[in-house]
Amino acid sequence: MRRSPRLLLLRHAKSDVATDPTMRDQDRPLSPKGRTSIALIADHLVAAGLEPDLVLCSSAVRTRETVAHLAHALPSSVPVLVEDQLYLAEANDLLMRLRQVDDGVPSVLVVGHNPGLHSLAMGLLSPPERHRVPTFPTAALAVQDLTVPRWSEIGPASTRLVDFVTPRSLREAAGTPEQATDV
Repeated sequence: MRRSPRLLLLRHAKSDVATDPTMRDQDRPLSPKGRTSIALIADHLVAAGLEPDLVLCSSAVRTRETVAHLAHALPSSVPVLVEDQLYLAEANDLLMRLRQVDDGVPSVLVVGHNPGLHSLAMGLLSPPERHRVPTFPTAALAVQDLTVPRWSEIGPASTRLVDFVTPRSLREAAGTPEQATDV
């Protein structure tokens, strides 16, 4: 029996605005804290056996660097599609893109931005589950299984939350002290 499609939503890791405040938003790189946080998420992907079959990534530098820092945790042959339309995409735009995914793709990782990612995660969950994703800080990862058989059918309340982790929750679970807050 084929498992339902799985959606992984990952907000980019913390970016560096302090280096050059005049830099275009799309050009901001990851901060040192962002690189540390995404390493925790990469370790979690490996430990949880989460292996996406497709990565959809915003064209922003910080999202592309987030994927680059995850590379060792991803299957070596996974296609990574960097798409301009995902830069600061709203929930409806992300949903439309997901509906275009081939039904033969079992698992998709979307690396993008708030508020679109958080709105999408909330909209795809049934109301009783929404409290489990109250915020979507940088480097947060939501794992959602579709309750519909095809990507083209994804829509409101069509997923169930399998997991939601943040760098902070992973540090707390490991007993590592918090160095700085996730934003």
